Amino acid sequence: MSPELISILVLVVVFVIATTRSVNMGALAFAAAFGVGTLVADLDADGIFAGFPGDLFVVLVGVTYLFAIARANGTTDWLVHAAVRLVRGRVALIPWVMFALTGALTAIGAVSPAAVAIVAPIALSFATRYSISPLLMGTMVVHGAQAGGFSPISIYGSIVNGIVEREKLPGSEIGLFLASLVANLLIAAVLFAVLGGRGLWARGAVAPQDGGAPGKGGTETTAPGTGTDAGTGTGTAEGTGGTAPAAVAVRPGEETGGTAEGLRLTPSRIATLVALVALVVAVLGFDLDAGLTAVTLAVALSTVWPDDSRRAVGEIAWSTVLLICGVLTYVGVLEEMGTITWAGEGVGGIGVPLLAAVLLCYIGALVSAFASSVGIMGALIPLAVPFLAQGEIGAAGMVAALAVSATVVDVSPFSTNGALVLAAAPDVDRDRFFRQLMVYGGIVVAAVPALAWLVLVVPRFG
Repeated sequence: MSPELISILVLVVVFVIATTRSVNMGALAFAAAFGVGTLVADLDADGIFAGFPGDLFVVLVGVTYLFAIARANGTTDWLVHAAVRLVRGRVALIPWVMFALTGALTAIGAVSPAAVAIVAPIALSFATRYSISPLLMGTMVVHGAQAGGFSPISIYGSIVNGIVEREKLPGSEIGLFLASLVANLLIAAVLFAVLGGRGLWARGAVAPQDGGAPGKGGTETTAPGTGTDAGTGTGTAEGTGGTAPAAVAVRPGEETGGTAEGLRLTPSRIATLVALVALVVAVLGFDLDAGLTAVTLAVALSTVWPDDSRRAVGEIAWSTVLLICGVLTYVGVLEEMGTITWAGEGVGGIGVPLLAAVLLCYIGALVSAFASSVGIMGALIPLAVPFLAQGEIGAAGMVAALAVSATVVDVSPFSTNGALVLAAAPDVDRDRFFRQLMVYGGIVVAAVPALAWLVLVVPRFG
């Protein structure tokens, strides 16, 4: 048995054990990276740790630390209240506002994980307050980021268009952007319909001055004949048909938004808002690292207001950090020993161009669910060059299909964006939310590459 095949089988075993024995998958992946790296790939410790995602570790810790402080001092409550007023109490519009916001950020040049790191904590705090499915809100944020991610001036768009130019392939910058935009917009519309969006419309408008959700001291205005919310904050809202996952209530003592006193801007909240704006400016305006910037701002707030931040360190999503860093370290071992290249070259050698194209889309989706989306596109586009040169497949359509396949799967909890969503969700059953993201990510991996291939490759665009 080849080393590459052994490494893939070990990954399957890790998934099976983690699923059936409730062991943290990250810890299992670290052990697998040590075993496979040492016994199969002949790597030393430095080679194994080469795949450790140090930058993602700092982003996860820094962003969740900063927003844990924002939750503790009531800043997120204030932001949620402001968002409700912005849409005139129509809670159903908020997921679309978050979709558009992250899309705008990535379209003008923000790296997708940076945009998600900024928007996701606020969006998911809103979801908790108003009993919206965290899966709906989290996926809307991620798909929004990918919707704008391939504009001609975006990071992803610039990189992919640069690869196309380097490989001397015909391309379409606008076509690439529109393919990603339309694909993610359609997926978002389906998610909104399936995960409780219709029930949100049925709720009508909440009263912005109350700042509370049903069952938490606030009042709600509903459309005639639609009834009221379930009222406890722990079940699905009426009208959703049971499609939205059960929401969880805010822990006792954390609700600060139910009174005018709770909604006023205190010095600590003003400072936290300034810190959040500073995070956006530093990341988008000066290209500073989101994780290091967030840690620095969190430490500054903690120094001035230690009481607000005392429990924030404990609310950092440590189990999520272990999970993501362990899995990505093992994926790094796979890359180091050539497993991913081995799989891609095997597919590229197939003599049927359309079959090779759909298999490359699936490899891009599957690998990108665990690794860098841009990195896998940079590896797969050159592998597609030989059969693109035959003229049987349109280059622009193939590149667009690879781009869509490799980025829509960033909702996976093992990708940077999915990990940020998982870590940012307050007051949820993380194991349950992790399973929801993993199942949804699996559905996307299974369905989207085939659809992208059918729509963009088979008609031979470009």
